Amino acid sequence: MTDNDTDFIDAEVGDDSAPQGPSKSARKRERLALQDLAEELLGLPRAELEGLGLGVDTWAAIEETARIKDRRAMRRHIKRVANCLARENTEPLQALLDARATRARQAAARHHQVERWRARLIEAGDTALSDLLDRYPQADRQQLRSLVRAAQRDVERGRPEGPRKLFRFLRSLLDSVDD
Repeated sequence: MTDNDTDFIDAEVGDDSAPQGPSKSARKRERLALQDLAEELLGLPRAELEGLGLGVDTWAAIEETARIKDRRAMRRHIKRVANCLARENTEPLQALLDARATRARQAAARHHQVERWRARLIEAGDTALSDLLDRYPQADRQQLRSLVRAAQRDVERGRPEGPRKLFRFLRSLLDSVDD
């Protein structure tokens, strides 16, 4: 081994006492995450944003958003808002977005539950009706029975009115149970 080889090995090992910051890739991921957060922030209603305690610069950038029409300018603007967010505490914003996402998932689950009940009532008729009444005894039996019959007739005729009315009734029934 020559002296040049040992110099190369020493250079590779380097001095570990120098502080290492995040890698360039990590910084880029953080920047992109902030841009995604900024884009979501710009889609929120002002009333929800007011409780977040955002700084003056961030508010100025948010208020400027309405004037921007060009897509490329909007991309630049989102980067500007992301830079403002980099100086803010984003935990309340993230908590707000998480809560909104949870509510959206719950609403979608409720919608699917109502759709499943409607489909089951239309297909199975009285057996599904007795299952529904066992589960929700406060439901109006007569009204529900007539809505199911009308929905079954309308499905055979290719009309949407009966299933829609049944869906609305089921949605209000399930909403009243949860409240």
